[in-house]
Amino acid sequence: MQQEIYEVVRDRFHLLDHHQYLLQGYWPKEYEPEAFLDKEPVPASIRIWEHVSALERFKDLDKSAGQNITMSVTLPDYLEDYRKLSIYGRRGGRRFLWYTASSRELERRQGRPEFYIEEEQVDFQENVVRLRGWAVWNSPVKLAVCSETHEKIPCEIQRMSRPDVAEIFSEVEQEEKSGFYLEFPKPAGKVCYLMMKAQESRAVYPVVLSKDQILRKKLGVYWKKGNRYLRSHGVLAFTEKVTKKVFGKDQRAVDYREWLPKHLPDEEELNQQRSKEKEFAWRPKISVIVPLYRTPEKFLDEMIQSVRRQTYTNWELCLSDGSGADSPLRDKLAAVSAQDSRIRFASHPAPLQIAENTNAALEMATGEFLAFMDHDDVLTDHALYECVRMLNETPEADVLYSDEDKMSMDGHKFFQPHCKPDYNPDLLRTVNYICHLTVVKRELQKKIGGLRKEYDGAQDYDFILRCTEQAEKICHIPKILYHWRSHENSTAENPESKTYAFEAGRRAIEEHYRRLCIPATVEMGEFPGLYRTHYHWEEKPLVSIIIPNKDHIDDLERCIESIDTKSTYRNYEYVIVENNSTDEETFRYYEKLEKEKSNVRVIYYKGTFNFSDIINYGAANAQGSYYLLLNNDTEIINPDCLEELLGYCMRPDVGAVGARLYYEDDTIQHAGVVIGFGGIAGHCFVQQKRGVTGYFHRIISAQDYSAVTAACMMVSKDAFEAVQGFSTELAVAFNDIDFCLKLRSIGKLIVYNPYAELYHYESKSRGLEDTPEKVARFNNEIATFEKRWPEILKNGDPYYNPNLTLDSQDFSLKRI
Repeated sequence: MQQEIYEVVRDRFHLLDHHQYLLQGYWPKEYEPEAFLDKEPVPASIRIWEHVSALERFKDLDKSAGQNITMSVTLPDYLEDYRKLSIYGRRGGRRFLWYTASSRELERRQGRPEFYIEEEQVDFQENVVRLRGWAVWNSPVKLAVCSETHEKIPCEIQRMSRPDVAEIFSEVEQEEKSGFYLEFPKPAGKVCYLMMKAQESRAVYPVVLSKDQILRKKLGVYWKKGNRYLRSHGVLAFTEKVTKKVFGKDQRAVDYREWLPKHLPDEEELNQQRSKEKEFAWRPKISVIVPLYRTPEKFLDEMIQSVRRQTYTNWELCLSDGSGADSPLRDKLAAVSAQDSRIRFASHPAPLQIAENTNAALEMATGEFLAFMDHDDVLTDHALYECVRMLNETPEADVLYSDEDKMSMDGHKFFQPHCKPDYNPDLLRTVNYICHLTVVKRELQKKIGGLRKEYDGAQDYDFILRCTEQAEKICHIPKILYHWRSHENSTAENPESKTYAFEAGRRAIEEHYRRLCIPATVEMGEFPGLYRTHYHWEEKPLVSIIIPNKDHIDDLERCIESIDTKSTYRNYEYVIVENNSTDEETFRYYEKLEKEKSNVRVIYYKGTFNFSDIINYGAANAQGSYYLLLNNDTEIINPDCLEELLGYCMRPDVGAVGARLYYEDDTIQHAGVVIGFGGIAGHCFVQQKRGVTGYFHRIISAQDYSAVTAACMMVSKDAFEAVQGFSTELAVAFNDIDFCLKLRSIGKLIVYNPYAELYHYESKSRGLEDTPEKVARFNNEIATFEKRWPEILKNGDPYYNPNLTLDSQDFSLKRI
């Protein structure tokens, strides 16, 4: 018997019966289990493991000789008298060792919360520790972090639902969100502890903090993974994987401390800007609006000096001191305004809240444009110059915003660069990504009014939403122009203290939808400052689910059954586009399907394989007003998947909606598409682990992209017909990207909705591009795509950022 055909992939204790030790994995057929504690036999039984999700599927294994099983081993109350558990498979006189575990390890886990740490990061640059994972028990699990000396460490804890975990631990009802994300300041010492407690049961996870221990721990993990991979896949596969790791591209992260100085103008460039600024055809005055409240003098000085250093000189600084009658700032403000006539200030007899304080600064403004700034932040020296350069290039612009980063309290360290997309309305409804630096035309501000005190805490969010509703043109400057002062350890603060601000943000987005006559409600997202939109359309239109299929009826059956058994949206039909199947069993299945399900129609495509033509044929035979283009090798996860897609798709400004797709190992397969990845286009955040949220939480943020994959794409019939469907010149590759770009060309948005989740078992239906004919066809389709869309390939994807790399899909900085 060959070693590579069996493997344990998960082990745990039953949450309601701590005697039951459960193992799941791959087991050879016709073998019986035998389990021993040392030499003493213990009961063991197996059952076929019914796959409810892709988490339970395995790759690269020859499954013809085995089956996926769940094994239950009954253990005694006390394990201290034993050394180890050994599990064998026996068939006649043949026996093999399947699994071993030390009794000490089992005793440590028995009767305690089950948990898994998916991400563990000690950030030495920011002095922060981050943990992501899940924990479950038969009652809610409370989390805490303590230091090496057992002192409690204040930390930010975010809880999130994990349907994949709920499926695994189906024996208990999980009222509490089992997923978690923790962020806390790195404590002194070599280790700290994550404490998980549920009633009288508790589990402890040590987090090592020194670099040498972290390296040692990683090497241990790599050794275990490598050893397991070697046993499971053989020497050749193992050697190939090691070679790729050793000789592959340098994957080290770009050091922002080295990157930033090379992306800021040096003194020579700044001097050139000072001499050139008078050459602008249009030199509008910019009023810099700053509300003050008992600002520390050092920070006030740095903020003012950053404005005075601007290479563009036609500005005024409007300072409203909302500190009240006993303000400590009065003499300082009088002195700086006397030094520079462009600096103006106003004092007030009573303390002012943030919105009314900002409005008081607005009343002083005489400029054509308004730049909004916080009282302890800093502009880069060329910030206003870049704004005026953009205004000269795009004079119709009435809102500008730039990229930004964070700055340490002492002003000497810069980190967390936020390289933003161009205007992205759905991302803005998910999070206030625009933030700093924001510049607004004074005429637009007068039209929409000032900041509103009923949204204090999110007054800027409400303001920018109102700006976008009336703006003629919104422009993004993809340069770091603003340093946002931030405590490096501010993530350790209790987020509950800012609950009022997050609630104000939620109300601001809902009010924004009401002004646009869009029936929607908004709830808090998985992290503070993130939001999730729910649409409430009265119409429940017929959705035609168009599924191309060639043989592989096991895939098709799983796809259909996942919708029929899980989906809470019921007004749909299936249009199965049969194309060139050869297996007689496939046609028998079609007959059975149409006979048993009244909402299924199988139509027969007779030509050679052309995905675009197949989709168009399916659409021509569909009866719904919305089409869901769906690969046969997909499986929906969340019951409201169709509602999530339809909610966005029914908006008149939306052309197509895509979903969050996972590979069978629970890593990201699709979270939007960026033009330029891989030379033409590629998926975002590929192979990121489930639960990881990506660059500025982009994986879990509803947002607009240039394209989404047609493996799962919803589009209205009207939009589909407006662009004449898919382009048949692109038979296999890039046809979905081309289709989305055609929708963009008629002004439609392409939305990625992370709350529509599916598994995608990727292209079992077609082979590789491994023949001369296929290679020639692929190259021809690349040429066709490049000819159709030269501008976006040349200028870059507007929903990405030129400061980010195209060499990987993780939104990391571009190498210098």
